[in-house]
Amino acid sequence: GAVAGAVVLGGVTRLTESGLSMVDWHLVKEMKPPRTQQEWEAEFRKYQQFPEFKILNHDMTLTEFKFIWYMEYSHRMWGRVVGLAYILPAAYFWRKGWLSRPMKGCVLALCGLVCFQGLLGWYMVKSGLEEKPDSYDIPRVSQYRLAAHLGSALVLYSASLWTGLSLLLPRHQLPETRQLVRLRHFAHGTTALVFLTALSGAFVAGLDAGLVYNSFPKMGERWIPDDLLAFSPTLRNIFENPTTVQFDHRILGTATVTAITALYLFSRKIPLPRRTRTAVASLLAVACMQVGLGISTLLLYVPTPLAATHQSGSLALLSVALWLMAELRRLPK
Repeated sequence: GAVAGAVVLGGVTRLTESGLSMVDWHLVKEMKPPRTQQEWEAEFRKYQQFPEFKILNHDMTLTEFKFIWYMEYSHRMWGRVVGLAYILPAAYFWRKGWLSRPMKGCVLALCGLVCFQGLLGWYMVKSGLEEKPDSYDIPRVSQYRLAAHLGSALVLYSASLWTGLSLLLPRHQLPETRQLVRLRHFAHGTTALVFLTALSGAFVAGLDAGLVYNSFPKMGERWIPDDLLAFSPTLRNIFENPTTVQFDHRILGTATVTAITALYLFSRKIPLPRRTRTAVASLLAVACMQVGLGISTLLLYVPTPLAATHQSGSLALLSVALWLMAELRRLPK
């Protein structure tokens, strides 16, 4: 739950363009926000030395700066809470001898991933603070580093949820029929597709690709836009051309909802426990809601509340897909 909150808050921080307001990183020192007018003015002067202020926000007031600063501050502080939520109970359970040997490895990996996530966040922010004299683009963080930061958070979330479900959900006594094995493989493939679609959303956010071609199902007047492969070499378009990035996200989103619908229809032919059926039906319901949110966000020119809900929806969809995978786990021999 804490990781999900951090992902949602990170999405809102990106949407409100607040991520570059804190221009340095200290593990302990930055936990105390500016208190006096002089401290705030000193913090604002530091921000004024960097490209985002010079190019984009040169007429920003101190009051406006406080808003974006507190957005980034809350995201960073939430990250520290996540770290403590992992490390303190892990140390306590370890000391009490409550962890099995495989679980110790799992806990160490999760705690390591939390620490790595914090460092990756600062590495991402640094990319938006660099002066680029030959670039006319607005200052923003590297979409590659943004995708790595989100991807790492999704891996941490998925691993935590899977570990929790494995411990809390009793396995079903399911007969190992050929159809069930196929359904399990189908569910694994669909979950991977949900993950990939969510990751492609990071490139959409990083390049503001939601603000090009605000029409659906066509992109402007065409199914395939003219500037789809405008960059050279061609491979650059997939990660750097906003048109191609939006096109890919549309294709992946459509493929995901199609795969989930097919999974639902296939599951109807197999006798499954009630809880598993609920998981399949929930997956289809959340997928339909997520598509609706995505299209609405695009048509309304990416309003922050709707875009944040769409980003949260991807996390909900991934959660239900992992729940279904946990339901279909094979019994240990």
